[in-house]
Amino acid sequence: MLEKMFDPDSVAVIGASRTKGKVGRAVLENLMQNGKLRIVPINPNVDEILGLRCYPNIMDVPDGLKVDLAVIVVPAQMVPNTIDECGRAGIGNVIVISAGFKEAGIEGARFERECISLCEKYGIAMIGPNCLGIIDTSSGLNASFAANMAYEGNIAMMSQSGAICTVTLDWAERIGVGFSKFISLGNKAVLAENDFLQLFEKDPSTAVIAAYLEGVKDGPEFIRIAQRVSRSKPMIVVKSGRTSVGSRAVSSHTGTLAGSDAAYNAAFKQAGIIRADSLEEMLDYSRAFSVCPLPEGRNIAIITNAGGLGILTADACYNAGLSIASFEEATVERLREKLPPAANFYDPVDVLGDAGADLYEHALDVVLEDINVNGVIVLVSPQAMTDIPGIAEKLAKKIQHSKKPILCNFAGGSRIAAGEELLNSYGIPNYSSAERAVGSMNALCNYYSIKHHSHEEPERQDSDLVFARSFIESALSEKRRTHGLESMDILKAYDIPVVDSRIAKTLPEAIQAAENMGYPVVMKILSPDISHKTDVGGIRLNLEHADDVERAYISMMSDVRHYMPDAVITGVQLQKMISGGKEVIIGMDRDPQFGPLLMFGLGGTYVEFLKDVSFAVAPVTGAEAKHMVSSIKTYPLIAGVRGEVASDIDSIIRTLLKVSQLVTDFPEILEFEINPLMVLPEGQGCVAMDIRFTLKS
Repeated sequence: MLEKMFDPDSVAVIGASRTKGKVGRAVLENLMQNGKLRIVPINPNVDEILGLRCYPNIMDVPDGLKVDLAVIVVPAQMVPNTIDECGRAGIGNVIVISAGFKEAGIEGARFERECISLCEKYGIAMIGPNCLGIIDTSSGLNASFAANMAYEGNIAMMSQSGAICTVTLDWAERIGVGFSKFISLGNKAVLAENDFLQLFEKDPSTAVIAAYLEGVKDGPEFIRIAQRVSRSKPMIVVKSGRTSVGSRAVSSHTGTLAGSDAAYNAAFKQAGIIRADSLEEMLDYSRAFSVCPLPEGRNIAIITNAGGLGILTADACYNAGLSIASFEEATVERLREKLPPAANFYDPVDVLGDAGADLYEHALDVVLEDINVNGVIVLVSPQAMTDIPGIAEKLAKKIQHSKKPILCNFAGGSRIAAGEELLNSYGIPNYSSAERAVGSMNALCNYYSIKHHSHEEPERQDSDLVFARSFIESALSEKRRTHGLESMDILKAYDIPVVDSRIAKTLPEAIQAAENMGYPVVMKILSPDISHKTDVGGIRLNLEHADDVERAYISMMSDVRHYMPDAVITGVQLQKMISGGKEVIIGMDRDPQFGPLLMFGLGGTYVEFLKDVSFAVAPVTGAEAKHMVSSIKTYPLIAGVRGEVASDIDSIIRTLLKVSQLVTDFPEILEFEINPLMVLPEGQGCVAMDIRFTLKS
């Protein structure tokens, strides 16, 4: 579909300029670097620009000169009419460089909507508006106003920020990093990241995908496409805007904890995307993937001529979850053959400060052959006798043919510049710190797991959809958004175990309900206005006879009235007291870009204080639900620690899957929470003790 966007035979520049420094001139000059292109400048005020015949309007271009791509560089208010003319001229691809659209206010947003409508009318593929343009090194196309053409390479880059594009291109030019395609997304009015992910997936010149994103246009589709693409090509993404600034009020624990960044973290993980925390990390990881094979494990060997650097690198490996390799005895003996007696023959291997290129080569050859080594990090510090270029030359030739990843940290400044320049000439990165080298090695290891992970589709969970639908419709008809304990039947519709409970509107009813259920019981306030009952004295535990129920009822009503005098109280709920379990929380907050974001963590009153929670975008698979449970820091408390009885983890996973199904089935649910879910000892299941959900108004 986009073939002629990136490999056109002819390109029109609408808004081409004679004036040096104008965007319309820069785009024209960049296009002219490709001698094969037919370039058609459009400007009603001149007849010729840079020796090229200029036409006053795209409609004036002769029929025989078919234009495959139009690059539009005219004021925003003129762009809709220009796109209309492109459509009538039969042009299927446009890049709108011009700014002044939705990023500029109400009028600009109207211009953008007009552009979208016209593109739909004519079937035009549009990049932008408000973008830098695109580069394709395979075809030699530079349809941008970037200061330089990218070198040819195997990294495809897309960015929502034009400035990030220019920064990256300038960085890449300095050290010789190449790209296959370079795309400035701009406002993503028509074409967006999902379109280009599919393009990169099929592009034979692209081996690595890098992106800077400020948001995604279609979150669920983004996850679906990325899950497929990431199994064949690594995807490294920087997502800016890490803090949640949403204006929607939230009432649940989940809503409080689930900022937009949590949704992106969960979505990226499920999609197999490697998230970089900075532009520097994205570029570091991309370079490693562009030249290195993948490690088949996480055991790393370190070779150094400075003990301190080796220790720092070993610490960084530990912090990243990488292991220091344990060498075979034969490896140690072979190292002893050539290294000086004072060297360290175990990982990290210290070849000592006066080591030359030959000793580095020997150490690298030996450790690479060890079956326990999956990757190597080589450290070089600039001693007076250190042959920096010689070591770099030896390493570069080894790295080019190695079946295991080798990353370098030539540490220092001016003394190591020659070595770094030599590595760059071979296309090999030098990381300026051990931590950056370790981070890139960790990314390689993580992608090996992603690539070999067998993806499963979520299975449909059994439910009584007819009852659930009538329940939700009835709740919506009540014209109130928040529903609580009285709504436990929605859980029963999805076969989620709930505690035996009774609702009472008066004290006599409460006593009668407790007598019928049998003691001990729990009493909870019922009010659509109260989110967290404990905070206002709305829960009483271990009520063992009628007198306890009476005292609890009276004191509870007094406390609640004190803390929330205007709250509407509809009664109390009596529940059978259950002991001997662990309290966990299962919640959902509907993210505006990805949809239902599930949360799991230890429950009860401390969830917001501990913030020990995990997230995933629904619907989830069994493996994803299991990971949600096992990834919280306090998981050992659930699994059983120091002789404690293990909780029924399988029942938590089943409940997560059922909640995932519920919130997927009903987009009307904005927030949902079971807190606590009481998890009993292994084999005894779990019971929902409290529920709260919020519906669309």
